[in-house]
Amino acid sequence: MKQLTLYLVAMSLLFSCNTKPPQYQSFEDYPTAPNANLWVNYQPEATMFTLWSPVAEAVNLHLYKEDTGGTAFETHALNQQDHGLWDLTVKQDLKGLYYTYQVKVNGHWLEETPGIYAYAVGVNGQRAQVVDLASTNPSGWDQDQGPHLESPNDAVIYELHIRDFTIQLEANSSYPGKFLGFTETGTTGPDGVATGIDHLKELGVTHVHILPAFDFWGIDESQLEIPQYNWGYNPQNYNVPEGSYATNPSDGAVRIKEFKQLVKTLHDNNIGVILDVVYNHTVPFELSNFEREVPGYYYRQREDGSPSNASACGNETASEREMMQKFMIESVNFWQREYHVDGFRFDLMAIHDQVTMNHIANIVKKHNSSALVYGEGWAAGESPYDPTKGAYKILTNRMPQVSAFSDEIRDGLKGPWDHPEGAGFVSGAGGLEESVKMGVVGCVAHPQVDNSKVNTSQEAWANNPWQSIVYVSCHDNHTLYDKLKLSRPDASEEDLIKMDKLANAVVLTSQGIPFIHAGAEMLRTKQGVENSYVSPDSINELNWYRKAQYPEVVAYYKNLIAFRKAHPAFRLTTGDSVRDHLAFEPEQATGVLAYKLTDYANGDAWKDILVIYNAQPKAFMYSLDGSWKLAVLGDDFNAGRIYTNNIEVPAISMAVLYRD
Repeated sequence: MKQLTLYLVAMSLLFSCNTKPPQYQSFEDYPTAPNANLWVNYQPEATMFTLWSPVAEAVNLHLYKEDTGGTAFETHALNQQDHGLWDLTVKQDLKGLYYTYQVKVNGHWLEETPGIYAYAVGVNGQRAQVVDLASTNPSGWDQDQGPHLESPNDAVIYELHIRDFTIQLEANSSYPGKFLGFTETGTTGPDGVATGIDHLKELGVTHVHILPAFDFWGIDESQLEIPQYNWGYNPQNYNVPEGSYATNPSDGAVRIKEFKQLVKTLHDNNIGVILDVVYNHTVPFELSNFEREVPGYYYRQREDGSPSNASACGNETASEREMMQKFMIESVNFWQREYHVDGFRFDLMAIHDQVTMNHIANIVKKHNSSALVYGEGWAAGESPYDPTKGAYKILTNRMPQVSAFSDEIRDGLKGPWDHPEGAGFVSGAGGLEESVKMGVVGCVAHPQVDNSKVNTSQEAWANNPWQSIVYVSCHDNHTLYDKLKLSRPDASEEDLIKMDKLANAVVLTSQGIPFIHAGAEMLRTKQGVENSYVSPDSINELNWYRKAQYPEVVAYYKNLIAFRKAHPAFRLTTGDSVRDHLAFEPEQATGVLAYKLTDYANGDAWKDILVIYNAQPKAFMYSLDGSWKLAVLGDDFNAGRIYTNNIEVPAISMAVLYRD
């Protein structure tokens, strides 16, 4: 392989003029150990260390008493085994001590590393720690389990960042910005509004999607008294909870226990936990633990040997290589088994290959049939990997247990993500009805959706509706409220609120898995900042004053979620059932879109349901085919009134009627 040869030549020139010639002609020639246990195995009487590095000439294990500073009190050489493995058993009780590996390649000792399979580290993640995992389990952990789902689209996902949730003073958390902030009930904010986990319970969401909570680079954990912020999309130690969210980042056991307490508390309140995982790239090469074990292997290279960069972060990983695939599968499995998490969201999922994603989904679902696996079905740049094998959204039909985000409905509802001033369906733009309709049906093939007129995809890509994550906003780009303000600077505050509510009304009455950006229910603003990944708390924090300021918006979201959960017709499970039971109504006016769910769809108590979206800036008199009972009209969720022949749907709002 040309890339490997050029890479090793470069390494050789960097490290020494007298290094050995490359032992292998390509990365594919490396001996692999797919069945090896590469996790540290602790027992009080002995701890076993194992590392895979077929290019290593020697591997040392350094033992430390401190998590940072000082020198190793012992250094041991690992023993070389077959298949590129190195191992060592230290026959003493190492609990609480810290360690690093150091690998010698081409006559040069690489920088020390905690090892890619480290599951506990000290401050700033430079040294791993020997921890007895069983001792970190909260009371009742053996009986802990997340919510059960009959179908993935029974979930209502709420995406948030650990720090954002409780860092504002008005959240009144005892653990602001920490994992433990999720474990505290009874907190209130301005005007007595519920904050913290009580807000999640009040809203009615089924799952919390947590932005990266593994140990990431970009926060100095030794100086947490200084305000620092990062979304966390720069992985350092994949299998370790982030130290800045723990009460003591120096003690690996504290991080583990507190994250488990977060999971346990949410589960006790019937809320699942989804981890945002970022296996597609790492921190820069010089800081990467992958690079300090097996240089080059875990990454893709261009033909000239330079690192490929489909992540737009300086590198991209090579999931198709056996030991990278093994790492991803085992890492996900570790989070699921050790931490009881209920699902995974894959960042830039298209950088990964379909085979690996299918392996992961199968293992995750086998362990927990209710678990969710979804991701961004795109990359941030070009990759040398064959795109027909990548986990792209358009190829989701080749990954039958994986879901992907629907940017069709996202941009259809609020306008294009890359043109902040561009409007969408809810903000008055025409010509986006087909994009919205595609999202409503869960991106499955439907005879009434003209895919040639859809904004980002010209063909259906989901086998079943739950393979589509339906959303209008997330942590990326502007918040929904900010986007609406930018695209409609002429709109009144009253109309902006209506647009916000209608946008997520469409999301929550669509057939895919609904996904809500934290704070949308209180008109979250980041003061116009589009990319807030390192912005201060003043930009990123959930502002609980806004919950007190907009109680009618919060109530609307709460009612929407309860309405969806009460009606299985909005959660059809197969593409065929969508085509059999969902039919769009003839267009009555531009900016008005309607559909019916018929014949007790998915066992619903109502025989027929009519949903009408009116994006016009004025009320619209919608013609009915006979008599219907009212379920929702604007802010009114009180069912029962009968309408015959027509109904006036308020400006920029949704109406739902039914027949029983």
